[in-house]
Amino acid sequence: MIRSMTGFAEKNFISSTLKVKIFIKTLNHRFFDWVYKGEAVGSLENQLRTACQNKIIRGRVEVLLEFDFLSPEGWVFSVNRPLLEKIVSEMKQLSKKVNLPFSLSLEQLLRVPQLVTVNQKKLSREEKNFILTAFDQTLEAIVSQREKEGREIGRKLNQHLSRVKKSLSEIERIFRRQPDDLMLKLKKKLKELNHNNLSEERLSEEVAYLMQKFDLAEEINRLKSHLMSFYELIRPEVNEPVGKKLDFLAQELSREANTLNSKAQDLGIIKHCLLIKNEIESIRQQVQNLE
Repeated sequence: MIRSMTGFAEKNFISSTLKVKIFIKTLNHRFFDWVYKGEAVGSLENQLRTACQNKIIRGRVEVLLEFDFLSPEGWVFSVNRPLLEKIVSEMKQLSKKVNLPFSLSLEQLLRVPQLVTVNQKKLSREEKNFILTAFDQTLEAIVSQREKEGREIGRKLNQHLSRVKKSLSEIERIFRRQPDDLMLKLKKKLKELNHNNLSEERLSEEVAYLMQKFDLAEEINRLKSHLMSFYELIRPEVNEPVGKKLDFLAQELSREANTLNSKAQDLGIIKHCLLIKNEIESIRQQVQNLE
């Protein structure tokens, strides 16, 4: 199943000890690109990245993880006792020296830098597992969204490919009748030049030469082959990222269409070549969004 590279999901989760918010956004990128902007979680980040790579092969993945502990046990309150004792000792000595009473309130103490620290405790194994499960559920939402958008892109690609196929059939039909058309044109031209004595054999040779010079069979067959490969890759049964392969095929389609257009002599063929080139350009823009 083809998938787009863009997606967005934001979910909130609550356990007995944690409140977790997970935000994931995916964007187009040539490779897998991980960007983590959340709480510092140490080695847990590597586990989140691995979980993401198991489901997203290509694209930029931006992750924001926020969590709060729901109980006082989730916080670590500490007092720098050596610093406190030093402050009190120094203030008492100063009080004696200037002969002024010494008083120090709790509010004043809390304002002293580095005297009191309040930190979140380290995540327990259960809490890490809870976050991993929550992250996996958020990833599922992203994958589902990318698949939905991929189906829509696939529908559009089929429309573009059908129009290419239709124009290519018209080109092939016109090309098949070209030998007869060339023969008539040569006869008419020779008649105007009073060269009626030219044999049918000689005329056939001239037509064969011109057909060889402007032969489109190879380009037509290559375009057909690329179209078949394209159809194969966007089948719903395909269960792998195909964006890079489709991008390559779109480039090949474009190259063959340009060659076909440059060799074409018939206005009808040129017209359909231009239609094909327009459709291929649309295809190239669409496949750049696929994983």
